[in-house]
Amino acid sequence: MTAAMTAAVGDRARTALRRIVRPLGAPGGRLPDDDGSRLVRLLRRYEIDLVLDVGAYGGAYGSLLRRCGYEGRIVSFEPLREPRAELRLRAAEDPFWSVLPYALGERAGPLTLNIAGDAGVSSSALPMLPRHLAAAPHAAYTGTRSVEAQRLDALWEGVTAPGERVFLRLAVQGYEREVLRGAGAFADEIVGLQAGASLVPLYEGGAGFDDVLACARGELGLTLMSVRPGLTDPRDGRLLQCELVLLRED
Repeated sequence: MTAAMTAAVGDRARTALRRIVRPLGAPGGRLPDDDGSRLVRLLRRYEIDLVLDVGAYGGAYGSLLRRCGYEGRIVSFEPLREPRAELRLRAAEDPFWSVLPYALGERAGPLTLNIAGDAGVSSSALPMLPRHLAAAPHAAYTGTRSVEAQRLDALWEGVTAPGERVFLRLAVQGYEREVLRGAGAFADEIVGLQAGASLVPLYEGGAGFDDVLACARGELGLTLMSVRPGLTDPRDGRLLQCELVLLRED
């Protein structure tokens, strides 16, 4: 095998390895555009003109929406300073993309976040369970950070405009119920939801697949439109987490 062929094989191997070890949506990475294109078609079909991106980290999700043709407003929430700096850079030249430095939850005030070792992707306000650690030992918590939390209903009238159709995206690692409770009376104005849903317990006290689906259907009146695979246990191939996309069929 020539040196050039060896280098090419090495490049392909490194590319394949990056695809394996980098979770979908990892900071600094590109989310798959085919996922984004399907999502943006749904957003257009249901006339979504405002996306609230909660747990935005470095802004990969907002960038995906823009690449795939979403032209409405984006408001991103990210309480951690370092990823928020990257997020602000991505949003800086986009007049329809704004950034707020908050976590969202059921109560306003200080909130302790556990910082995960996988570049922060699995960070959560909840303790991580052994099942998660066994499947992704590199995600073990490395420390904690105190951040400011707000209720969504306290911010609603400041971030939305009358008549806007709102899509709420949650990347909050088991904290979905708390964020939705914080929407209060404005929950009825949420037209669509994208949220992580664990098929097995991954965070202590965290919302599971049935919890998220029941809340979105029963309390928000939304219909399931799409399911996107997420964290998979590399030891046996079992799917541990997915993302649900739901919208209101008026």
